[in-house]
Amino acid sequence: MASQKIWTKNFISIGLVNLFVFITFYALLTTLPLYVIGEWGISEAKAGLVVTMMLLSAILVRPFSGNLLSLFGKKKMLVIGVCLFTVTTIFYVFVHSYITLLILRFLHGISFAILTTATSAIATDLVPPNRRGEGLGYFTMSMNVAIVIGPFIGLTIQQLFSYSVLLVLLNVFAIISVFCAFIVQNSEKIEDKVRVSWSMKNLFEPKALLFSIIGLLVAFAYASIVSFISVFAEDAGLSHVSGYFFLVFACAMLLSRPFLGRMFDLKGPIFVVLPCMLLFSLGFIGLAFASTGTIFLIASAIMGVGYGSLLPFLLSMIVNKVPASRSGYANATFYTLYDAGVAIGSFVLGLIVSGLGFQSLYFYLAIFVLFIAIFFVIFVKIDSKS
Repeated sequence: MASQKIWTKNFISIGLVNLFVFITFYALLTTLPLYVIGEWGISEAKAGLVVTMMLLSAILVRPFSGNLLSLFGKKKMLVIGVCLFTVTTIFYVFVHSYITLLILRFLHGISFAILTTATSAIATDLVPPNRRGEGLGYFTMSMNVAIVIGPFIGLTIQQLFSYSVLLVLLNVFAIISVFCAFIVQNSEKIEDKVRVSWSMKNLFEPKALLFSIIGLLVAFAYASIVSFISVFAEDAGLSHVSGYFFLVFACAMLLSRPFLGRMFDLKGPIFVVLPCMLLFSLGFIGLAFASTGTIFLIASAIMGVGYGSLLPFLLSMIVNKVPASRSGYANATFYTLYDAGVAIGSFVLGLIVSGLGFQSLYFYLAIFVLFIAIFFVIFVKIDSKS
């Protein structure tokens, strides 16, 4: 039997690649709109397109990334992806026009999609199957921690120094991720040459669709947090504590995930995922009625426990259903729908909030998450019969 250790050199290295890539991603996500509005004088709508362009290209490319991983190997695509990601990060220093920036953001999204699919697929292979919930929970912590570190570093350095200093630091992070990628040992035991098909039927993993749809719905709801929490806090008179939202969120997630991961592996998905969804719903209710900073941050902590573990658990359920040769396709399918959920949610919920207001929006999202929980139970029963 293979070693049951999770914290191997390979696992730590792939986790560091993910951490530095997502720190760079979130730092740019939060600072680029402020920079182009303040320095270039463009409108908020055009600044929003700067954010959307990278996500759009990632959604378009991700379905093909499973084939690329099968065709060239996960380790090769990891190295190619991280190198392209680093090159495009360096080019931000030389961009001084809006159209050029949009092109660069589109190219950045391509490398980001390939790279993050590769890191997730390799992490899946490295984690012992009987500890997959716990192991993928640790791996996806890198993304959640980056949500806190990335914006904090980005906004702090941009305010204290300059945007140019920030870009230099992000280039350093990207280069570190390249070195970490080279450390990772090849996750495939045998590099078989596989035949791949570029037809739509083979771009997605059919066995991953059910729980990827759950991921899309969860991401749709979560888009209201990642896109609008600072606007909501200002609207509710809570801007003085808005900066602590993701810090509290991350701390609650970090403290709860090891325990929840072990329970997932021991007790099964419904025992853990269902309570997490209920907590996610409760967090939205807390936001809907948040009149003080204390309630606002308690809601953040509840969401950190609830939402914070849903992504790795859903992903674990998906990859457990497919052979190792299809893990790249399974990851690509899940993240394509997840990214689509965030993109659709950011747009649709932005339209809804203008008519309903934030309090009503978060209350209805609490109900929406309860329906997701019902769908999840139904999907588990359907999956058990297939």
